[in-house]
Amino acid sequence: MTSTSAAAVATPEKPIRDGNAAKRAAILAAARELFVRDGVERTSMDAVATRAGVSKRTVYDYYGDKRGLLLGVIESAGESLVRTLRGALDAHLSDAAEIADVAGLERALVDFAIELGASMIGSSDYAAVLGLISENGAQLAELEDHPLAVAPEEALAERLAHFARAGLLNAPDPRLAADHFNGLTTLLAVNLPASARNDATRIRQVMVDGAHAFMRAYGRRG
Repeated sequence: MTSTSAAAVATPEKPIRDGNAAKRAAILAAARELFVRDGVERTSMDAVATRAGVSKRTVYDYYGDKRGLLLGVIESAGESLVRTLRGALDAHLSDAAEIADVAGLERALVDFAIELGASMIGSSDYAAVLGLISENGAQLAELEDHPLAVAPEEALAERLAHFARAGLLNAPDPRLAADHFNGLTTLLAVNLPASARNDATRIRQVMVDGAHAFMRAYGRRG
């Protein structure tokens, strides 16, 4: 995969249509597949239109140019991942979980980490986001402080702050604690060799070990 050329990332000059939701989804799916397979620079708007079953004019009307299309692909995948993470938070770390002690919180964090490993690390959305940002992120200044870039850590930080107030964590900086949890779990799993990332048992163990390590560092003692 090669980096995006300057011509491919020119800023669109005309307004972009909201468009039909089904057509927009088809365009994004086609673009993601081609961008990941062939690289952004080598993917033409004609090819995206053909794969999506729409006219090239429709692709331009909806996304402006290839830069806008690339950003749309990344944002769409990021939104899916944020939904996945929020669902896991609701399932394991919400107030409804009734976590009453440090041991209960550790069990909940382990279950949360396991679900993230199973639903995110091997997902096509996650792979697409990582690969496309790695290859093209320097061309997309909008991603630096994009809400989707900080939403996962902020959502987790809010829950960690709750448990710190409840006396279960020693986390004076919940945002930093969320970054540490991410570093001990998701980032370690993502940085495994490709063969290991396809090993569900290996991913599960990394996530479990990371959650336990986090609690050894942050769990309230005594």
